[in-house]
Amino acid sequence: MSVVGFDFGNESCIVAVARQRGIDVVLNDESKRETPAVVCFGDKQRFIGTAGAASTMMNPKNSISQMKRLIGKRFSDPELQQDLKSLPFVVTEGPDGYPLIHSRYLGEAKTFTPTQVLGMLFSNLKEIAQKNLNAAVVDCCIGIPVYFTDLQRRAVLDAATIAGLHPLRLIHETTATALAYGIYKTDLPENDQLNVAFVDIGHASMQVCIAGFKKGQLKVLAHSYDRSLGGRDFDEVLFNHFAAKFKEEYKIDVFQNARACLRLRAACEKLKKVLSANPEAPLNIECLMDEKDVRGYIKRDEFEQLSLPILERVKGPLEKALAEADLTVENVHMVEVVGSGSRVPAINKILTEFFNKEPRRTMNASECVARGCALQCAILSPTFKVREFQVNESFPFSISLSWKGSGPDAQDSEADTKQSAIVFPKGNPIPSVKALTFFRPGTFSVDVQYDDVSGLHTPAKISTYTIGPFQSTKGEKAKVKVRVRLNLHGIIYVESATLMEEEEIEVPVTKEPARENNKMETDEAPPADAVAPPTSYDNDVNMQDDKATTDAPAAENGIPDTGDKPVQMDTDTKVEAPKKKVKKTNIPVAELVYGAMEPVDVQKAVEKEFEMALQDRVMEETKDRKNAVEAYVYDMRNKLNDKYQEFVTAPEREEFIAKLQEVEDWLYEDGEDETKGVYVAKLEELKKQGDPIEERYREYTERDEVINQLAYCINSYRDVLMSNDPKFEHIDISEKEKVLNACVEAENWLREKKLQQDSLPKHANPVLLSADIRKKAEAVDRFCKPIMTRPKPKPAKPATPEAPATPETPATPTPQGDEQQQPQENANASTNENAGGNGNQVPPESSEPMETDNKSENTDSA
Repeated sequence: MSVVGFDFGNESCIVAVARQRGIDVVLNDESKRETPAVVCFGDKQRFIGTAGAASTMMNPKNSISQMKRLIGKRFSDPELQQDLKSLPFVVTEGPDGYPLIHSRYLGEAKTFTPTQVLGMLFSNLKEIAQKNLNAAVVDCCIGIPVYFTDLQRRAVLDAATIAGLHPLRLIHETTATALAYGIYKTDLPENDQLNVAFVDIGHASMQVCIAGFKKGQLKVLAHSYDRSLGGRDFDEVLFNHFAAKFKEEYKIDVFQNARACLRLRAACEKLKKVLSANPEAPLNIECLMDEKDVRGYIKRDEFEQLSLPILERVKGPLEKALAEADLTVENVHMVEVVGSGSRVPAINKILTEFFNKEPRRTMNASECVARGCALQCAILSPTFKVREFQVNESFPFSISLSWKGSGPDAQDSEADTKQSAIVFPKGNPIPSVKALTFFRPGTFSVDVQYDDVSGLHTPAKISTYTIGPFQSTKGEKAKVKVRVRLNLHGIIYVESATLMEEEEIEVPVTKEPARENNKMETDEAPPADAVAPPTSYDNDVNMQDDKATTDAPAAENGIPDTGDKPVQMDTDTKVEAPKKKVKKTNIPVAELVYGAMEPVDVQKAVEKEFEMALQDRVMEETKDRKNAVEAYVYDMRNKLNDKYQEFVTAPEREEFIAKLQEVEDWLYEDGEDETKGVYVAKLEELKKQGDPIEERYREYTERDEVINQLAYCINSYRDVLMSNDPKFEHIDISEKEKVLNACVEAENWLREKKLQQDSLPKHANPVLLSADIRKKAEAVDRFCKPIMTRPKPKPAKPATPEAPATPETPATPTPQGDEQQQPQENANASTNENAGGNGNQVPPESSEPMETDNKSENTDSA
């Protein structure tokens, strides 16, 4: 099973895998650790990752990037509208109110959802991992920003499904960083908590997490973030500065040219990195626009002055995180800075002033999230044994459930009133389950929504669940228990709904102890006037009504129970009362998630991704076949005038060179854009002429070595036959003659064939082939080796009084012991008579009496 962690960033992605020796960040096709988050659509195929980044400058309008800023957002989102201003591709509003990306693919205008494009990127990351692991990759862990809404989390899961991945968990990026930091720490305190602040400033956002560490565990104390404060904002400051400067000095407007914008942004990003280590830096771009070369210059002080509005926003998330964690600056023991945008010196200065301590950089700023994701995947995977380390995650939003009241007079008097209760407050542990109890006569619905959407820029309502149909057997309002789950991914949904009905069972109670035991059974329901006991689901908080009576308005509205009321049980007056048992019946639950992809659409996207991946694969194979034809033309032409010159006649060489030239011309003209089959056929046509020449050359270069191997084989066996070594004396003379005849026959065959071959010119087809010589050597060895390596038989033991006798037995020796000595004593007698047989052959049964006689004699003499 694969253990893989994916960190998909706004600008680049990183893949980490878990191995027995630890966590490794794997390399892509260009041997780089970071893969650009770009999907470029071409006329014949897609270019993803490094190939997509290389195609961006040539095809900017069809190069899709920054998918992280697009998924799960409505088109009207002000942040999305701001982002679209700097993107070179076209994005419009779809019929559902969410963005659609426009591009040209296979020569046609196509539209894709951001989820589909993210799925393409995940497919590329999956392929990188599979090439490195040489195994299929399915299970994984994906890092996401802490501010991702429920819809954005679902979109990431859909994208993973499109790519054929199965995420075991969507983990917050800051939590992954904290895990990668803490799991290797061997000096964590047992009792006192070590508080560490993690400040992650990425390409497009800033996240702050304060985590408390103890030995073997981490607990997330607080989250905070700024969704639009990252490294690209500093790039944008430089971009706008130089765009205005060039418009004034060179009279060019880069905003009118998509390629010029891309080139200037790339140059500004490099300039920002130079300013991180130097007080000043130049900017030079050749032929930026209208064939004009531009030059610029900026100092770090000027850059920081331009970036002042951005830098002033850094303190906001820091103060918010401290307030939520209920800590002071003195209680934060360490500050770790990560993220590609954290290298700006001005940010480090602000962090130092805020925390009164120097920020540390003990972690790899770019790879820590991917490493943490791989560690989390290894913890969840049954195939890896990981050091015990508990991750206590918290949810960054407050989630409530709302429903319509259903009082007895609601239909007659006034409209249903909307009621709600906070189910998962901010900071709630992940995962978690809550239960609510409703009293309803029939089908009803509940809404899952954000309790506060002031800073989310998203609709409050997340999803609606229709619970039913169901019917109470007693004809009154039924008691329905609804379980709501906050899963590992941070997604909230109604897990199940159960109809709870009481049934009376006539069980007479005669003894006092028995009555008490019956009242403690879990299936027994309390009397109608008693308060329902709180129910626990896997250590989750129970949410029930204040009163379990059907005439109480609070019970109808599903208000959560506080759980501190004792269960009321009358043990004195109801001794003879019939026992009540709760019958539980599952109720169907229908889910409607606003803005999410339908399962049918996800399946269509999976099929579409398969088709596009197949098209990419076909085009790559076609390119490989075309390159093979081109390489063969160049290679063969050089060899015909060099080492193959003596192995082909002059007319043959001239004809073949002319053919190669013809194919080369065809490649750069009519054959520039052909199918894979055409290139395969063209290569086979050339090889029909070239293969015989290559064969003659190869036979000539290999022949002497193979002949030497056969001669060595023959001489080795001949030397053994002629030697007086005692270890070969037991081999019969007739067998030795057979070996000698085989060696002589092989030697004569080789001499005859070699004479024929030496009489032929090099350009003639050979008659003595290396394969035939190898076969002859194998045949000689196969015939001679069994004879010459036959083991020498063991000598028979003499029957003397000193020889060890058989073990003492009461009267008669055991037949088993006779049979065990029998082969050794008679092996030598049959060796020379049966030279072709096995020296350890068991003698015939007639020898058994001889064994018995010998043993009797030995016994008597003894």
